[in-house]
Amino acid sequence: MKTLRTQLLIGFFCIALLFYFATLGKMAVAMIADGRAAAVGLGIAVLIMPLIGLWATVATLRAGLAHQRLARLAGEAGMELDVESLPRRASGRIERAAADELFETVRAELDADPGNWMRWYRVARAYDYAGDRSRAREAMRRAVELQEQR
Repeated sequence: MKTLRTQLLIGFFCIALLFYFATLGKMAVAMIADGRAAAVGLGIAVLIMPLIGLWATVATLRAGLAHQRLARLAGEAGMELDVESLPRRASGRIERAAADELFETVRAELDADPGNWMRWYRVARAYDYAGDRSRAREAMRRAVELQEQR
């Protein structure tokens, strides 16, 4: 049920963004059609913004779908990280020492098998649990690349 609710929310936001991009595009075309130099310049700038936004939306959705695919495949293979027994803070996040220990364990697995996408996926998840989002994204990107090469 939670997954369906999340998918519906994502769909709603995508539709809202498309409406917003279309509205911005319409305003940009009207500015360009005005013909005055300032309006044309501003219209071009406003026209670029929805294009950048559309690119960012599509890139984010593609990455999210790829990550979900890896999560499904790792789960089916029994390779998803088990964090249920790890101690947690009051906020619900895993305690730092436990997250660091988990990371060291999966990092050793990766060092032993660096060409395995599932090992990179597990490292990405461990980075995320440890709170290092930028390294988690890099590792997940590598996991996606390796899985697609298979």
